[in-house]
Amino acid sequence: MLLNDPAPAALAALDALAPGPALGVAVSGGGDSVALMRLAALWGARRGALVAVATVDHGLRAASAAEAAAVVAQAASLGLEATALRWEGWDRRGNLQAQARAARYRLLADWARARGLGAVALGHTLDDQAETVLLRLMRGSGVDGLAAMAPAATRDGMRWLRPLLGLRRADLRGWLAAQGAGWIEDPSNDDARFQRVRARRAMDALGLDAAGLAQTAARMGRARAALEAQTAALWAQSARVGACGEVLLAREALRAAPPEIALRLLADALRAASGAALRPRLEALEALCAALASPGAMAGRTLHGCVVAARGDGATLAREPAAAARGALARGLCDGLCDGLWDGLWDGRWRVAAQAPGAVGPLGETGAAALRAAARAGTWAAPPSWRAAPRAARLTTPCLWRDGRLGCAPIAGYGAGLEAAWAAPLPAGLSPCAFG
Repeated sequence: MLLNDPAPAALAALDALAPGPALGVAVSGGGDSVALMRLAALWGARRGALVAVATVDHGLRAASAAEAAAVVAQAASLGLEATALRWEGWDRRGNLQAQARAARYRLLADWARARGLGAVALGHTLDDQAETVLLRLMRGSGVDGLAAMAPAATRDGMRWLRPLLGLRRADLRGWLAAQGAGWIEDPSNDDARFQRVRARRAMDALGLDAAGLAQTAARMGRARAALEAQTAALWAQSARVGACGEVLLAREALRAAPPEIALRLLADALRAASGAALRPRLEALEALCAALASPGAMAGRTLHGCVVAARGDGATLAREPAAAARGALARGLCDGLCDGLWDGLWDGRWRVAAQAPGAVGPLGETGAAALRAAARAGTWAAPPSWRAAPRAARLTTPCLWRDGRLGCAPIAGYGAGLEAAWAAPLPAGLSPCAFG
């Protein structure tokens, strides 16, 4: 019998976190995720729940395809269905780890939606949490950064669960060894070129306690939840989302609120307008907040993939057209479009479903010209909500294109074949608005 058996705590965490009878599990093949897979198999058998496994082959190492196949084989031995997903999007530029992480979340989210899974479980442990806190302390992070990883969070339109956050890496590996189960050791976990590896070694050298650092994260998490509740209450009073996904914000709310709440309100507005998973950098956010709180008009300026303008007591945040095209490409769509029938999250902001063949992309200048021609011909009339929206917001709405021609602009009420509902991130506790 193991001295520190992780199974009871892991199963209890899955009971508390899993939202329904179908759960996805992301498995890299390392010890933590393999333990999660085997624990989830136990949980699924006890609950009568479907557990499906996915592994992402980033194609960055010669052994990656074989490692993905090994994960699929081990999942099959447990009676779990498994899928190997492949990322081929790195252009050999920029931050490889950040790009691979973002791609991994997108691929897993699309896979989970296609399988009808309510959430995807990740294998982060107490040790990962402690390392994250230390890394963010080194960067001078505030409450949100030091709260580190939450047990449950939403990103890319999917719910992500971390049922192992209270468990130690060594205990999970001991549990696997007791079962005779193997796992893959990723050589990058010992590569001192990576900051996380250096942080892990610094913890050992300084005698830092992982449990203590993780407790700091839990306490900061409580503080974050309180701040988020205040921000959500202010959002409900002072912000709304227009028909084209633009965010309308009362400038007085930024002036009257405590500075921390004002910054959070503005950050949430930028995330909602842009569909971004993360908030903008604090320095840029503070500068924009000060400008919006100042009296007088503010000409359009860009930040975080948004165009922001203000007049009177109102500020408008709309998706930046150039950023929308780049964002669609970065999210894995083909040249900003997606051929064939498609159902998924587009540009991080719109849940779209195509009922006819074509390509999903932004309206853009070409589509706007097509709508003007239809209006002149009397075949289309702009609804009031469309006319009231900023031009940038209209240009970045999702549309269905067929052979280079505009087939459907659902937010404008033009054509047929595509449905769209706004699904960008909102402050905690609020639900997105939907449009047909």
